[in-house]
Amino acid sequence: MTAPLAPVDSAAPPGGVPGVAPAVRPGAAPGAMPGAASGADSAVPAAATATAAGPVPAAGGAHLRPAVTELRLSAYGAHRGARFALGPVTLFAGPSGSGKSQVLEAYGALAALGAGTALEEVFPDPRARIPDRAVPDAERRRGFRIGCTVDGPAGPVRLELAVQAEPTLRIVGERLSADGQILLGTALRDPGRRSVQAAWLTGGATGYTRAPLPDDRLGTALLPLRVAGATEGQRRVLAAAEQVVVALRSVFPCDPRPERMREPAAQGEGRLLGDCANLADVLRRTRLECATRYGLLTEAARNGCAGPVAGLDVRVPAGGGPVTGLLDRGAVRPPTELGRLGAGELRFLSLALVLLTGPGVLAMDPAAELLSAQQALTVLADGFDRDLDGRQTAELLRLAVLACGRGQVRLAASVGGACATAVRGMPGISVVDLGA
Repeated sequence: MTAPLAPVDSAAPPGGVPGVAPAVRPGAAPGAMPGAASGADSAVPAAATATAAGPVPAAGGAHLRPAVTELRLSAYGAHRGARFALGPVTLFAGPSGSGKSQVLEAYGALAALGAGTALEEVFPDPRARIPDRAVPDAERRRGFRIGCTVDGPAGPVRLELAVQAEPTLRIVGERLSADGQILLGTALRDPGRRSVQAAWLTGGATGYTRAPLPDDRLGTALLPLRVAGATEGQRRVLAAAEQVVVALRSVFPCDPRPERMREPAAQGEGRLLGDCANLADVLRRTRLECATRYGLLTEAARNGCAGPVAGLDVRVPAGGGPVTGLLDRGAVRPPTELGRLGAGELRFLSLALVLLTGPGVLAMDPAAELLSAQQALTVLADGFDRDLDGRQTAELLRLAVLACGRGQVRLAASVGGACATAVRGMPGISVVDLGA
């Protein structure tokens, strides 16, 4: 991992990153700190894989919108050599401790890195991600490896990442590749410096361009700022990097917290937070700006909330101030404040709103370079069916299948065993069984 960067040329073999040692050395102990992601994954346990349909393809097989279609946890927490195909709706199921939350956590970490977040913010407790029973190498280093495949107009693009967690948190290897060709490779050349040596495809007589990149940022996300796009090779690098960045920046981790939604919400931009604490303010904005979305949400509320529901409403003080969300019960009953609803009803309303909306109504920073119609919003929901009854879960999954079937929304979530059993085999839903 500390060896000097090897010479790089356009004929670099597809099996590894130029100048970077293989991810797992022969005879190395499982979990020892890798130098970079390897060219081929380890054997994949059958219980940790699932076949899932990819995003809706355009004519000729090209994908309309960039989307993550495979997640790889080569060495991460409880997972080793695991690959997960991701379809429009992918549900992860398994007993406690099987690693459901870790899968979504790794996905969210890649998304945050793709948005430019620093490594220490993404992994505040990196030791918790080191593979189980990991043994440090001779220099007392341990870490983890994750990666993904993003399909889109540029075709399937693979991203592999090796992170050192001990003794210092840093990215020690990154590889971006397409069609077996390495477009970007990084290696830790000098452990005393907070940088890695990067090499990206240029083409022509130059072959590859080499330059240092910071070891606490995803190099792929930095490429659009460093590559001019003057040669065919550079344009290929840019197309692949931008496709990955667009897909990762279009991810919205969502974990509705009912205890934070019961109080009136301060008026603001009306962009839904990840914990949905400002649900009432988002309902205010949605009611004013989008009658269609508001009508769909009202219909969902009728199907998922107890008692009669004539509509959704908000109470805004005349002089301004916090907004109170309400369920309109019709002419025969007074409205019910959201704070009086059960935890399941609040989570149901929040998740329904997320599935029916888009990036403009969510507290996220999607790629501004593309129109929203060219992006696919991916919702990550750990404990998707938590606090929900069967009727509410079924209604949310119905909404998910409808929304995801148009290719504009994707859902990756963890669920309990009862939910997994109920939806197994349903069209449009893929179930991944962990720990079987």
